[in-house]
Amino acid sequence: MQSRKKNWRKNTLTVAVFILSVGLQVFGLNYFLIPNDIFSVGINGISQLLSLLVFNIWHFRIPTGLFFLIFNIPIGIMGWKMIGGKFTIVSFINAVVVSFMLIFVPVHPFTTQPLLASLFGGLLVGASVGVALRYGFSTGGFDIISMVVQKRTGKSIGAFNNAVNFVIVLIAGSFIGWQNALYTLIGIYATGRVIDAIYTGYQKLTAMIVTTKGPEVIDALHRDLIRGITILPSEGAYTKRESTTLMMVISRFELFEMQETVRHEDPKAFINFLSTVSVAGEFWDADRQLQMKKSMAPKAITIDAQLEAEQQLADQLNQLKDED
Repeated sequence: MQSRKKNWRKNTLTVAVFILSVGLQVFGLNYFLIPNDIFSVGINGISQLLSLLVFNIWHFRIPTGLFFLIFNIPIGIMGWKMIGGKFTIVSFINAVVVSFMLIFVPVHPFTTQPLLASLFGGLLVGASVGVALRYGFSTGGFDIISMVVQKRTGKSIGAFNNAVNFVIVLIAGSFIGWQNALYTLIGIYATGRVIDAIYTGYQKLTAMIVTTKGPEVIDALHRDLIRGITILPSEGAYTKRESTTLMMVISRFELFEMQETVRHEDPKAFINFLSTVSVAGEFWDADRQLQMKKSMAPKAITIDAQLEAEQQLADQLNQLKDED
C-alpha cells in the first residue's frame, strides 16, 4: 500500500512536470521567438527555419509545429527501437503534444522588442528542457538522438549540437538579417544557462542521513538506488538516543528519489547535503545502475523460488512424518 502511494506521488509529479514543460516551451516559442523571427536551438530552430523558408519561397506558411512533428516521429521510432524505456516514450509523447500545441495555439507576440523576446523566449525554452531532464524525460529531438548515440557508442554529440546551432544562426543572418542572428545567439545562450541551472544531473552530492530506522532505510535505498552506503553509528548529543548515520554520494538527478525513499521509511530522518567537488573511484552512471538492477532481479527471483521450494519440501516431510 505504501509502495503504491509512493508510485502515485511520483507519477503525479511526473505528469505535473510534463504539463509544465509543454506549457513553457509552447509559450516561449509562440509568444516570444516565432513571432519575432528569433530562432531556438536544435530541432525547434530547424523547424522554424523550414517554416520561414517555405513562406519566403512559396508564399504560404506551414506551422513550425508540423515540421517539429515530422522530425520527431522518425527520431522517436529510432529511440524506441534502439534504447526503449520510459525516457524515450515520455520524451516522444512530449514532442508530439508540443507539436500539436504549436500548431493550434495562435502565434501572438507577447512583446515586439527583439531583445526581450530573445531573452525571455530563451529562458522559457531552457526552463522547459531543464525541468524535463531533471525529472527523467526530455523535450524530444536531439535529446533522444544524444541518448541513442551515447548508449551505442559511449560518445557525446555535443559538438554536433553546437554545429547545428551555429548553422541556424548563419542561416538566420542570411535570411532575415544579422541583427536577428545576434538576438538568436542571446536566446541560445539564455537557454543553455537555464538548462545548466535547473538540470544538474552531472553534479554530485554527499548525503548524510541520520535515522533511527537504519536497516529499513538501507534496504529501501538499496532497492531504489544502486549506490554505496557507509554506515556510521551515532548518538544524539541532547537526547542520548542511538541512531544510524548513512553517508552516500549521489547525483543531483537522484536527489528527489532519494529523499522520497528516506521519508517513506522514516519521516523524522534528518538529511544533510554536502556539495561534492569530485569523486575518485567507481561512480556508476544511470546505464551501469540499470545493468546492475537487471542482473540482481533474476537472483532475487531465484532465491524466492528456492525458499518456496524448500518450504514445500519441509511441508511434505512433515506430512509424511504425521502419516507414519
